[in-house]
Amino acid sequence: MNMKRLIYALACLLAFPLGMTAQTTLSNGIELPAQWPPRYEVPAERKEMPVPYLQQKPEVIPVNTGRQLFVDSFLIEETTLVPVYHKPNFYAGNPVLEPTEKWEETTEGAPYASPFSDGIWYDDQTGKFRMWYLAGAGTIHKQSNQTFYTCYAESEDGKHWTKPTLDLVPGTNIVDTCNRDAATVWLDRMEKDPAKRWKFFNVERRPLDSRWSCILKYSADGIHWSEGVAQSGDLYDRTSAFYNPFTGKWALSMRYSTPVSYRSRAYLEHSDPEMLVSLAHRMRRDVPDKFVHFWFTPDDKELRHPKYPEVEPGIYNFDAIAYESIMLGLYSAWCGPENDICKRDGIQKRNVVSLGYSRDGFHFSRPTHEAFMDVNETEGAWNWGNMQSINGVPLIVGDSLYFYSSGRRLNKIMWDSYTSTGLATLRRDGFVSMRAGREEGTLTTEKLSFDGKYFFVNADVKAKKAQLAVELLDEQGTPIPGFTKKDCVVMKKADSTKQLVTWKNNADLSSLKGKVIRAKFYLTNGDLYAFWISPWQSGESRGYTAGGGPGLNACGVDRP
Repeated sequence: MNMKRLIYALACLLAFPLGMTAQTTLSNGIELPAQWPPRYEVPAERKEMPVPYLQQKPEVIPVNTGRQLFVDSFLIEETTLVPVYHKPNFYAGNPVLEPTEKWEETTEGAPYASPFSDGIWYDDQTGKFRMWYLAGAGTIHKQSNQTFYTCYAESEDGKHWTKPTLDLVPGTNIVDTCNRDAATVWLDRMEKDPAKRWKFFNVERRPLDSRWSCILKYSADGIHWSEGVAQSGDLYDRTSAFYNPFTGKWALSMRYSTPVSYRSRAYLEHSDPEMLVSLAHRMRRDVPDKFVHFWFTPDDKELRHPKYPEVEPGIYNFDAIAYESIMLGLYSAWCGPENDICKRDGIQKRNVVSLGYSRDGFHFSRPTHEAFMDVNETEGAWNWGNMQSINGVPLIVGDSLYFYSSGRRLNKIMWDSYTSTGLATLRRDGFVSMRAGREEGTLTTEKLSFDGKYFFVNADVKAKKAQLAVELLDEQGTPIPGFTKKDCVVMKKADSTKQLVTWKNNADLSSLKGKVIRAKFYLTNGDLYAFWISPWQSGESRGYTAGGGPGLNACGVDRP
């Protein structure tokens, strides 16, 4: 760090000491404690992360930000519906990107063409899907024995990708030549300086001692990057970054070794991405750390490798992004075996991508540990093993969410090689549905406050005799005249990710403005995914749109 950056860092620390902020109330009513981020002792055994806001909910939950998803119990007072956890469908044309160029091979000839966190985003300025990915650096860097650098691809539809010829290394699609491991490329739609619109958190080997550190770079176009504007101390290799708009903080998800597992995670946050990187360093187990904090370990419900059940699972990596009213967490869940065993047996390590959900950006609930994006151990499969999560996903494309991941083919001669990129699609909001069978079931929410007018649901009631009605209750749980079940215009023979709900004499909720309500859903033979109350009859939710998508507001929030 140069002297100018050092003086700036010290000034920021004096003005805004980390972990000593006043109590903050989030848009969903959750009150963050004065000690934030929270400090937890490293557990002596594997156990799930605590989620305090599920044990002590806000008295009234504001629902003004985003579609309200039933991914946990936060919104639910009582229900007879059953949660169903859905998985995306892999695209038949996978892989959508694979190594095709000599400059994507390592010095040993191993081909790589997939993000290692990196980023896949929809860019409203260019009207394209854009991808940054890890590629082998052997062809160009044989003399320096460099392993990897960063390449770029783009697409008109998110399915068919091209590798444009760029000018950094003429005749290639290379955008950064630094020797790297993981990386994060982030489209910062809230950035006011156009030169910093794209942020690149690159985990690079320092030339002098070959140790890993994070370097922050900026770009206006995602192609031409600045020199490093901030550098961390020593880090472990698999580190990535994300932005939490609910708290206004950038965070580093850092690999950390604990007695439970050397594939655990540490955490650092700051409102300034340059300060975030400047303060980052390896945390020692035996020394209290003012800046970097223990986050979580793999827990006792992690998936085990069916052929190597003795291997204790770990969390290889963890990425996160804001989607609607939640932070979506993507776990690269490692089941083993270790590299030497993989090499001996001619296989890939087993990594799958699983999901967690957070309403404060730090505590993540995991209602299921099953793989969201699973490996396919058949000959020739692009994702036989070692699947890794990618930043920017999901992208919102019409009624679908686009998820991408990396995967590695089975290659017994050169086991840890041939990495490519695949796509899977999910219904919008389709992570968890609350399901009813042939008998009518109900779900009643906690107390809600709102400032919108139009009540929307995402629901599937197209089956025979399927239907959904919504009743609004007052604070005491009494049906509100004009908004009872009998007044509701029942939804039936429909499957819609954005369905307006009305009542016979009330097209909107204007008469309930300023009141606290509960919503009671009556569902038969169908699935309820989400609800929200929009200021607009067109149904925009004011939620966060993750990696974006065609036709969405360029600000990153679902607005007209």
